[in-house]
Amino acid sequence: MKKITFIASFMMLSVVAFAQHEAGTLTIQPKAGLNVAYYTGSEGVETKPRLGLVAGAELEYQLKKKIGLSAGVLYSMQGEKATMPAGFLERGNRQMTAKTDYINFPILANIYLVKGLALKFGVQPAVNVKASYSISSAYSEWDGSLSNYGIHVKTFDFAIPVGLSYEYKGFVIDARYNIGVTRLVDGNDSRNRVFQITFGFKSGL
Repeated sequence: MKKITFIASFMMLSVVAFAQHEAGTLTIQPKAGLNVAYYTGSEGVETKPRLGLVAGAELEYQLKKKIGLSAGVLYSMQGEKATMPAGFLERGNRQMTAKTDYINFPILANIYLVKGLALKFGVQPAVNVKASYSISSAYSEWDGSLSNYGIHVKTFDFAIPVGLSYEYKGFVIDARYNIGVTRLVDGNDSRNRVFQITFGFKSGL
């Protein structure tokens, strides 16, 4: 019984010590959550954000007790919804959803303001892996490639992510706003904008 109590106490102390994330520690955080995404420069068109999933993992190296560097790989469903005029003999408007999905590579500085609470900012290169659309009307629904509309989405994207995260007993909630810097397509000023909230669990390596 004493041995079990000792082992349990040791494990609890280890968790508490690890939760402090001393300098030199390396952690991994699988995570998943929700995107609220849209494009800038959609004047003259009635638009709504596209809701999508985001999932992946991030590594963090603790440089100092209050400063960490993280890098990750996230699959991110982005895009936008738009209302289009009805076609001939159609009733009501058409709803078009642009689906531009990316693999994002966030590289962030994490500044711990107080224990568990971190301010995050950095850079995020990304690669476009999907550029499609779906259209629904009162009578039909179909989908295809955005290139069919002459919309050729650039393969490379670059954003500036800023946000906050809070960690409690290894569980992490993270809220970010990704500000797209590069143009979505050539000849158009539209850029990606994504509000992202994720939940993850951080453990040591």
